[in-house]
Amino acid sequence: MDDKVYVWLYDMLNAIVEIESFFEEDTVEFEIYERDLKTKRAVERNIEIIGEAMNRILQIEPNISLSNTRQMVDTRNRIIHGYDTVSDEIIWSIVFQHLPLLKSEIEGLLGE
Repeated sequence: MDDKVYVWLYDMLNAIVEIESFFEEDTVEFEIYERDLKTKRAVERNIEIIGEAMNRILQIEPNISLSNTRQMVDTRNRIIHGYDTVSDEIIWSIVFQHLPLLKSEIEGLLGE
């Protein structure tokens, strides 16, 4: 695997770990997240990083074994270009339903 791909995978992993740090308290609920503008923007920024890194990876390794690669790039584009249509519910779903699998897949590729 290309060295650049490793760097971008680590960028993605770091973004996921940072997102996880925002939700370390078991008491975090969607309604709290929805009202917390700083956390929402921080999560969205990290999802942008994940999507941009994935876009770069796909240019070098189009067959990389990660799930939902195109959706990551599409979500990044939606946040950046369609910022006024970003759904808190979808972002919440990404954080809790999709990022755990992505993290596991990345760790597997990195041998961690």
